[in-house]
Amino acid sequence: MFFLARVCDILALMPARPYILHEATYPQVKQHAPKVAVLPWGATEAHNRHLPHGTDVIEATALAERAAGLAHEAGAKVIVLPAIPFGNNEQQLDQAATISFRTATALAILSDVTRSLSAQGIDRLVVLNAHGGNEFKPLIRDVQKQFGMLIVLINFFQVRSEMLKQIFEQPGDHADEMETSLLLHLTPQWVQMDAAGEGKRIPFEIDGLTQPGVWTPRPWSATHPDTGAGNPAQASAEKGKRYFDLISAEISRVLVGLSKAEKGQLPYL
Repeated sequence: MFFLARVCDILALMPARPYILHEATYPQVKQHAPKVAVLPWGATEAHNRHLPHGTDVIEATALAERAAGLAHEAGAKVIVLPAIPFGNNEQQLDQAATISFRTATALAILSDVTRSLSAQGIDRLVVLNAHGGNEFKPLIRDVQKQFGMLIVLINFFQVRSEMLKQIFEQPGDHADEMETSLLLHLTPQWVQMDAAGEGKRIPFEIDGLTQPGVWTPRPWSATHPDTGAGNPAQASAEKGKRYFDLISAEISRVLVGLSKAEKGQLPYL
């Protein structure tokens, strides 16, 4: 409780950041005159037994804010929108308090956000995704065509993918060593390592379904008994900070480039 109270005290002393929409006043936003909007998009679901349900929202928000801060320091005109807290979790609806957006819902939300930004002259949008179950490519193709908006998708877990093997020892894709390390860095007070499962996956029994190019959704509770995918045992805050700083810098580079872009530069047409 002392730690949380201390964090609240620190945040209370911080001035509003003009590149974070839910902190900035209307005059601050107008003076900042953003050219690029960042929409963090997560999910609400179980993350093994040791991470909070909001892990993906925490990751998306923290990376967006840090990357935008770096871009702002470099002169970029960027605004971070409030995060979308729900994603596609249809295969986890048997797990307590999981909320799932269907594809049509996600399309409607992305369309309305884009429509709103377009009306204000903001024509560059970055969707910063932190949930592997969110599939945005077909949605972006449709929405970009409809509103003439340049929309860029960033799946943070695919950025600098070669660094995953350099920083982390155990592969995985959900509540694994990488995600656990990130949360140990970002919100250690919400991580309960003593409760973590091994993140084992029970393989499919039907022959041929696991080869490259063949895919079907995993019935999550049956294939991942502790809801994790990947062993988090070797996670550390140090690994999380190294990865967080690296990915934030890469995302920032995208934001700076988009802010500087001129109409006619591919693919900004």
